[in-house]
Amino acid sequence: MIQIKNKFIIITTVLLSAVIFFTPTIIKCEEHLIGAASSYKAQTTSTLLVLTKAVMCEYIKDFGPAEPAIVFSVSLGKIFCFTAFENISQNAFVYHKWYHRDRFVATNRFLVKSPQWSTFSTMQLRMADKGPWRVEITDENDNLLETLRFSVVD
Repeated sequence: MIQIKNKFIIITTVLLSAVIFFTPTIIKCEEHLIGAASSYKAQTTSTLLVLTKAVMCEYIKDFGPAEPAIVFSVSLGKIFCFTAFENISQNAFVYHKWYHRDRFVATNRFLVKSPQWSTFSTMQLRMADKGPWRVEITDENDNLLETLRFSVVD
């Protein structure tokens, strides 16, 4: 009985922390999913990029994100960061920088081409990967375009 209560307290604490920690991200994900009017713009060296969609999802289907979320089960084995850009005046590089518990994990570099382009990166999940994550999406001049925050759980 005590073990069940302890597990309940731990789970409740984790869930409440996740809600408080991820509330701004939930709003941003919904904005991107419904095609928010406000786009994220970054001026690079003579290149204009407009980030129109940025979302974490369980997989890619028909060249787009499927099952977007902010909490993912480690049992999925893999998660995806999807980004889409428009109004690209000239080919440029963008980066997906993955962080687990505020520790840098990996960078993926992508060439985005004019006039519009979408791309995605993936991360393999292991049991040790549970906890808070973020992906920072930057342009070639390291200007931050968007930060996606999410969590990996059992």
